[in-house]
Amino acid sequence: MHINKFFITVLCLGTGLAPPQAQAEENKPLKVCAAEDEMPYSNKAGEGFENKLALLVGKVLGRKIEYVSWSDPRYYIRDTLDKGLCDVAIGVDKGDPRALTTQPYYRSGYVFISRESDNLDLKNWDSETLRKAQRIAFVPGTPPEVMMKAIGRYNDMFNYSQELVGFKSRRNQYVKYEPSKLVFEVSSGRAEIAALWGPSAARYVKASATPLTMTMIPDDNVRADGQKVDSHYSTSMGVRKTDPALLAQLNKVIEDNQTEITELLEEEGIPLVAEPDAP
Repeated sequence: MHINKFFITVLCLGTGLAPPQAQAEENKPLKVCAAEDEMPYSNKAGEGFENKLALLVGKVLGRKIEYVSWSDPRYYIRDTLDKGLCDVAIGVDKGDPRALTTQPYYRSGYVFISRESDNLDLKNWDSETLRKAQRIAFVPGTPPEVMMKAIGRYNDMFNYSQELVGFKSRRNQYVKYEPSKLVFEVSSGRAEIAALWGPSAARYVKASATPLTMTMIPDDNVRADGQKVDSHYSTSMGVRKTDPALLAQLNKVIEDNQTEITELLEEEGIPLVAEPDAP
């Protein structure tokens, strides 16, 4: 017997039930692209703060979370999200051209980390302390590396930077700098200062047996040629460019649960700054 699909849809709406297609979507797991070992963001044991954010999203949407693991951050969008293996990447830069990105759910910045007892005068990259320090820990390829060159300290730290990863000649391989190790360099007294991305370092600063201080680096830095070097960034969630419906759902989750999201980030110890267009 032929049944009109329009009649089924109207019947479902009239009885307060979602159409079968919508019900199926709600029952499907939400597959999250997650690092298998990139703490403090995510790991296979679900101990990262992005794991906690994913669970919050799943709870609000009423969908079970399933993780699709990746090991190399350089290609994970291409190799997981783009290929349809997962549905959402929890932490991407606002406006990342590889995906559709939600409204930001937090904004943070790079920080100077030092021992509280040293009481260092660290306000910005012009601070005299940075010119006198014997060892400054930073991650190559980040804004602190650019600024280390701008203040003339990069060459001084080259050998030390290689020691932090056990330097070997690697061709087209991902070289990983552990934020926990770089924070320990400061807490142990091996380095006077570290310049790191706040969200990557906050957990280890908070857990340090040696009291440490995080100083937010201002977002007004320039290279020797006068070009601005950004220090503050907004973080969003990313979906495939073909999935605007999920994007809208995630924006709604962020809008309705921003207080809970912020509390989760503050519990992690992440230093937060206001969005530039916020009142």
